[in-house]
Amino acid sequence: MALFLGLFLMAMVFIGVWGMRRTSSVGDFFLGNRSIGPWISAFAYGTTYFSAVIFIGFAGKLGWGFGLNVLWIALGNALIGSALAWLVLGKRTRRMTQNLDAMTMPEFLHERYQGKFLKMVSAVIIFIFLLPYSASVFKGLGYLFEKSFHMPYDQVLLMIICITGIYLILGGYFAVTLTDFIQGILMIFGALAMVFVLVNKAGAPENIFSLIQQQYLVHVPVDKQPSLWLLASLVFMTSFGVWGLPQMVQKFYAIKNESVVYKAALITTLFAIIITFSAYFVGALSHVFYQAPPLAASGKPDFDRLIPDLLTNYIPSGLMILIVLLVLSASMSTLSSLILVSASAIAIDLYKGHVNPNISKNRSLLMIRFLSGVFVVISYFIARNDFSLIITLMSLSWGAVAGTFMAPYVYGLYWKRTTLEGVKAGMATGLLLSIFLFFKLGAQNSPIASSIAMIVPFFVIPVVSLMTKAPSQELLKKAFKSID
Repeated sequence: MALFLGLFLMAMVFIGVWGMRRTSSVGDFFLGNRSIGPWISAFAYGTTYFSAVIFIGFAGKLGWGFGLNVLWIALGNALIGSALAWLVLGKRTRRMTQNLDAMTMPEFLHERYQGKFLKMVSAVIIFIFLLPYSASVFKGLGYLFEKSFHMPYDQVLLMIICITGIYLILGGYFAVTLTDFIQGILMIFGALAMVFVLVNKAGAPENIFSLIQQQYLVHVPVDKQPSLWLLASLVFMTSFGVWGLPQMVQKFYAIKNESVVYKAALITTLFAIIITFSAYFVGALSHVFYQAPPLAASGKPDFDRLIPDLLTNYIPSGLMILIVLLVLSASMSTLSSLILVSASAIAIDLYKGHVNPNISKNRSLLMIRFLSGVFVVISYFIARNDFSLIITLMSLSWGAVAGTFMAPYVYGLYWKRTTLEGVKAGMATGLLLSIFLFFKLGAQNSPIASSIAMIVPFFVIPVVSLMTKAPSQELLKKAFKSID
């Protein structure tokens, strides 16, 4: 296993060096000079979407709790989070960000609505909520290696962070997208192999769905099953939520041209179907192998251990190498995108946008590379230590970021009457609602809180916009050039 892992990580470093030779500006580093084709773009989107969290945390907890109903989440991720996202957002995002010369979500909001402090506030929100999220991915991956493969947690964590940092800092977006493509292929083969082996181990491949349902009803009686509202909110949060996440939207900025969109949409959807259905199906399949989930030291169910234990107990050691690379690939792809977006929030949106607008091209590139390294180090220390505040921020991050940005972003692409005052009201509503409802409804209902925080701004923005002065025609002409 060590040999294969070493070869994989060496390849990632080599790609980082290759990417560095193609990177000479901030535009190259952050967007690959807007020259990324359909296959690379699609895999970059898909591998950023699905990290180790889906295999370690989500698949185990949701697969056990919902049984086969968990596959509705997979369907939503494929059709809404992947296909519809590309078709609705892809073309307009690519054209409008080029018209406005915007490279980041904060830059887009600033240029589209001409808000003086909009870029700064947006950058701070991204930094606060995405950086802890990246640490949670590191932590989940380290947990898998420690519990399942008996590797020291700190050693694994340090190795993963160092390799991710090296290829990201050296090669920027060129390196990230190429590694995403390679990692995406590994994810597909690993996911399919995992399902094939476990279904055959279950002993009844032809009746596997009925067997899962039968065992699920034994383990989780009808009166103890999670509500349909919770399932619907999970589908909504994990599918529509990605429409407002900066690390996902960035993929639309970087495509070569609008013709890429339809091919990328198809490829991403097929990728999402394979990965999500594999992960969640295995989560539901755990009912066939276990009478109850493993218990933590506290005596409560430890759902994070469910899938790692299932894999180590029932997957042959030779195939386990591929599964390790599957989870590692899923995590490193997500991490690199999260860190890249967090670094750009400070280097591009805060420093260049407000502190030193005249910073040179070389110094800008040096700064974003330096900050990428700093954020990798910060993520390491967050993941290494168990801070209760950070755990809270990780739980809040998805709803807070998507609740803040999704409605302003979508209205900015499609509705000319959207005003700066409406956007400010919508962003404030989404952010405050996500935080308030998280504590009001409790962590167990956080998907419901996040979904409400994403939906309400879509009503707030048009109401406030229609009550305030319309944007200038000059601004609209620039933003919507060659779109209408």
